[in-house]
Amino acid sequence: MSVESHLIVNEDGPLAVFTLNRPDKLNALDSALLGAIGHATSELMARPMATRPRAVLVTGAGDKAFAAGADIAELAGLSAAEARALSEHGHRVGRTLEEASFPVIAAVNGFALGGGLELALACDFIIASEKARFGLPEVGLGLVPGFGGTQRLARRVGVGRARELVYTGGVIDAERAKAIGLVNDVVPHAELLARARAVGTAIAARAPLAVAAAKRLIREGSEADLRVANQLESEAFGALFATRDAKEGTSAFLAKRPPAYDGS
Repeated sequence: MSVESHLIVNEDGPLAVFTLNRPDKLNALDSALLGAIGHATSELMARPMATRPRAVLVTGAGDKAFAAGADIAELAGLSAAEARALSEHGHRVGRTLEEASFPVIAAVNGFALGGGLELALACDFIIASEKARFGLPEVGLGLVPGFGGTQRLARRVGVGRARELVYTGGVIDAERAKAIGLVNDVVPHAELLARARAVGTAIAARAPLAVAAAKRLIREGSEADLRVANQLESEAFGALFATRDAKEGTSAFLAKRPPAYDGS
């Protein structure tokens, strides 16, 4: 795929890697970079299921930051109406990642602050370098998180932990982030991308329609009544039986051979 001004997109077999590429600005999320992330995700989703990546990794260029927040230089000159529009833009990008059929893995290689943490929270899960640092410091600027931080953080770590992090604007290290359930794994810095690729490759070996259905069910079910959520699961379970991938999976299991899924 193409290289956009602030986002590098590389495809490697069943995986795609988004690299936030503003290292001189600690990969700060300005409106152009947000737009590039949304556009790249939508472009991949426009493909037939069989040719989409099976997983997407998101990381930052350089060794210092995943994304150190929104671009303060851009924020400083905004009117109230313009700030709301930027917030809505950030929310749209977050929804685009959440609603993509493929899992999105944040490989956090350094600071993930403000909008950077909010971007990571819109991913399915987070793998962190030992050097990673996490926080939502907006209250120190007289603001609140604007790209979904107050909502996604509470859903991931619980309301009490989210209140503490948001109200204090504090920054926590990777091990603390793992302890509270914010990140899934912490690895040596040099092994971060290899670990994220390994997880992505494991996902890529599974049936893409089943993975997409599981992602949708977890997202939608987590905000629904349990009976409604279980009904959604039953419907998806039945629908998958009409797919080639389900027939291939069961046949391969009985024949004791690796399955060959094509997303149909």
